[in-house]
Amino acid sequence: MCGIFGYLGHQDAAPLVLAGLERLAYRGYDSAGVAVIDRAGHLEVRKSAGKLANLTSLLEREPLSGNAGLGHTRWATHGAPTDANAHPHLDGTGEVVVVHNGIVENYIELKGRLAAEGHTFTSATDTEVIPHLIQELLAQGHTLAEAVRLAAAELRGAHAIACMHAGSPGTLVALRIGNAGGVSVGFGSGEMFVASDLPALLPLTTSVAPLAPGEMAVVTPEGCEMLTLDGRRVDTARQTIAMNPVAAARGGHRHFMLKEIMEQPESAMSCLRGRLGFTPPSAVLGELPFTSEELRSLSRVVFLGMGTTQYATRVGARTTELLARLPASAEDASEYRYREPVVDERTLAVAVSQSGETADTLEAMHLAAGGGARTLAITNVAGSQADRGADATLLMHAGPEIGVASTKTFVNSMLVMYLLAAHLGHARGALTDAAAAAHVEEAARLPALLGEALELNRGVYERLAAAYVKARRFLFLGRGLLDPIAREGALKLKEISYIHAEGMAAAEMKHGPIALIDGETPVVALVLRDALYEKMLGNISEVKARGGVVIAIATAGDDSIEAQVDDVLWVPPCPPLLAPMLAAVPVQLFAYHTAVHLGNDVDQPRNLAKSVTVE
Repeated sequence: MCGIFGYLGHQDAAPLVLAGLERLAYRGYDSAGVAVIDRAGHLEVRKSAGKLANLTSLLEREPLSGNAGLGHTRWATHGAPTDANAHPHLDGTGEVVVVHNGIVENYIELKGRLAAEGHTFTSATDTEVIPHLIQELLAQGHTLAEAVRLAAAELRGAHAIACMHAGSPGTLVALRIGNAGGVSVGFGSGEMFVASDLPALLPLTTSVAPLAPGEMAVVTPEGCEMLTLDGRRVDTARQTIAMNPVAAARGGHRHFMLKEIMEQPESAMSCLRGRLGFTPPSAVLGELPFTSEELRSLSRVVFLGMGTTQYATRVGARTTELLARLPASAEDASEYRYREPVVDERTLAVAVSQSGETADTLEAMHLAAGGGARTLAITNVAGSQADRGADATLLMHAGPEIGVASTKTFVNSMLVMYLLAAHLGHARGALTDAAAAAHVEEAARLPALLGEALELNRGVYERLAAAYVKARRFLFLGRGLLDPIAREGALKLKEISYIHAEGMAAAEMKHGPIALIDGETPVVALVLRDALYEKMLGNISEVKARGGVVIAIATAGDDSIEAQVDDVLWVPPCPPLLAPMLAAVPVQLFAYHTAVHLGNDVDQPRNLAKSVTVE
């Protein structure tokens, strides 16, 4: 996940910015850079692909001097990890400098317009359109703050951006659009700091002001002015953060689990980095060593997983059948390993494990390999047993997940499988170029949509937790791609609230579980506007006819659903194949707030371990 660090004040900026980047390095990166403006308004940039040591060596050979600095650690999205593609990026005049975390969903359109107007681009990144947009507005007479605000209005997607201008050496502008990772302003004495994560600030200050989505900060060495992106001034909500490394690591959140839920837009962005080709649009999975001929020869795909991951693989299997037109199944690895499965060299066995150390999943993968299957690991941990033992690996790139109950790795694993399905479909000819391009464009929307999902229902989860916390049991119902999310919702509630819950396909309810329906058994129904919407409404009617209580998870804008249920949690309208990833947000937050209301240890629930490394 990209890191941003900025400084304005009386000290030499470059060493402070470099040290800030080092504190952000844990987020992962493939290149880094620093920009400095001196008091005379001279702007210079140093950047390098690879580790920060490369940038440090470059700065030793070619030092920078000045009291205003901006730095970035990049994880590539558009364009390979090269010196030219590293941040910070400049406009054509070399006077506007920008660092950016996000995906400019409409960058092809913007770049085409700017190029037609005479702008010249020097990188293959989407970010480079931002300084050009700002420079264009500055040339029209706007101030830096106004130019940044107006440029932001042209961007689609979720973003965190910081910018400086050589003509305003004492000003730095930072902003957030949606939930593209955090941006916080740190307050010092005659100096100010900006960073994308609190641990980068705490050695320097404990007085901070986090930016909310839709806010921007105009920072000078003496302080900052906070504005909304439509230009309204807001109070600077300064907070004092304890110099506590654990509290800092939680990023101001009460629990790691909540922090990790809120990180899902940024972790999804990290998962997409380097995997979306936009010219022409395609899913680019360079980690796969399989040739197109080998992919075309496949006869089936078997997904292997346990627990939360097993529900993710159910989504992955269905998506693979839809996009690649390959028979696909999701298997409980603990059962699969004791079968005599029919596999051969035309089988692709995909072992999914957030830790890469899950014993049953590893054994199931080895069993499939023994039968001649090609093996692919999807994991969050490079160098894990799954990574080392598979023919190929696709990393989730979710960043560290501390909470025992998986959240962001659940969403990222589904996202990786979506990209894999699109890649397989395109390679096998099941998806046309146009269809593959459409899926790439939809995947690029996910971080912004996740940000919207997190903003919806604020305050509602706490109310529902208080209202339903005494329920004896819950039923979670879903259909199609949302059936696995119903099962995951039930699992999350069991894991951290210790309330019994069952998740199932909605039609299965009539075959026995309907006997459980009463006023003390709330039913959580995933009833998004999809092809099975009318079927789900029928299932809800069956519950209500028997005196049941229904909490719907529904598509925002569905005006008819509220009259048919007792409570509603909303998700934003979205493409069908993104629906499982977005519907995961409300089931996670409902379970979280219920557990908090009960006073449970959310991050370390009883009897559970983060990684199950024994049978």
